[in-house]
Amino acid sequence: MVETQAAGAFGLGRRALGLVLLLCVVFIWVASSFLVSNLFGEQEFNQPFFITYLNTGTFSLYLVGTLASHICRGCAKQQQPPPPPPPPPPPATERLRTSDDMPRSSSSDTAPEALPLVRRSSTSGEEELRNVAHVYPDIAQDKLGTRETVRLGVQFCVLWFAANVTQNASLAYTTVASSSILCATSGLFTLLIGAAGGVEQLNATRLCAVAASIAGVYSIVKYGTNESHGASTMAHAWIGDLLALSSAALYGCYTTLLKRKIGDESRLDAPLFFGSVGVANIVLLWPGFPLLHKLGVERFQVPASPRIWGMVVVNALVGTFVSDYLWLQSMLMTSPLVVTLGLSLTIPLSMAGDIVLKGLGVSLPYCVGAVLVLSGFIAANL
Repeated sequence: MVETQAAGAFGLGRRALGLVLLLCVVFIWVASSFLVSNLFGEQEFNQPFFITYLNTGTFSLYLVGTLASHICRGCAKQQQPPPPPPPPPPPATERLRTSDDMPRSSSSDTAPEALPLVRRSSTSGEEELRNVAHVYPDIAQDKLGTRETVRLGVQFCVLWFAANVTQNASLAYTTVASSSILCATSGLFTLLIGAAGGVEQLNATRLCAVAASIAGVYSIVKYGTNESHGASTMAHAWIGDLLALSSAALYGCYTTLLKRKIGDESRLDAPLFFGSVGVANIVLLWPGFPLLHKLGVERFQVPASPRIWGMVVVNALVGTFVSDYLWLQSMLMTSPLVVTLGLSLTIPLSMAGDIVLKGLGVSLPYCVGAVLVLSGFIAANL
């Protein structure tokens, strides 16, 4: 009884800690969005590719922990005592008992003793494995190996980078609130793309969520923010809204394809996967700097002052590396559904930040649109 109560208390404490970490992730992500918006605006460092490249590159730090754990396991194996030698074989002079030496029993006593310990099945080994996979799918699906996980990280590097660079670029044109709300429609795109690919199933609730999200997106894009407290409406806000929607669609493609590749998320070694994404980002995507510079899309430049360098590095380490690690831990301590729904708190928090920090007013249709997107986000994940 005492052990049961202790286990229940431990479970509640672990879940409470997971919720606290989730709230920290929400605050960090919203603060990171405002920091990037400040870099693009007041600090005049409009470099979304540079910032995303540095942010995603910090994922390679996950490999430090993975390498350290492998080294520790190797040292522990070396320190373990060698296994005891096998017992010596019986002497050759020992006579084996034959069937003639065995005591005979009556036919009524043969039932239990005559049955073999392992009964041979008439089905083949492949058929037995298929039966196990049907009855116990979690057992049949093995965890991905190191080589498979690294290959998967390299394959998804570009898609992950594209989803993040478009989100960062949207902050140069629209408000943090609009970007957060429209990026939250990633659940809508995940649902639609997953239904088309046979990964997700549509029902009445999810169809209502799709309709609410579409209506909310239309209201936000059409009405935007109002001028208030001397703050002017951001020019070309529709470009930022389109970039935020593109980020949501790319993230929907990323999650759907990843789910088709691995099935259950428990098969994936998340630190190794993110670390592989970070290394692949550093190695494969650096040609984007001269290409964008040549096309005039983003002139290459490094931060011109220690203040801007500090903001960029803090955003990379805290806003990306630390926050994603806390997100992963909170998901393990609670559940993927709780984390997904909890991240919807970025919507009201970013709206409050735009009103308080930037003096932007919001119209009634804009608030209605935000509520519709939030409702659709929650309904799509139930």
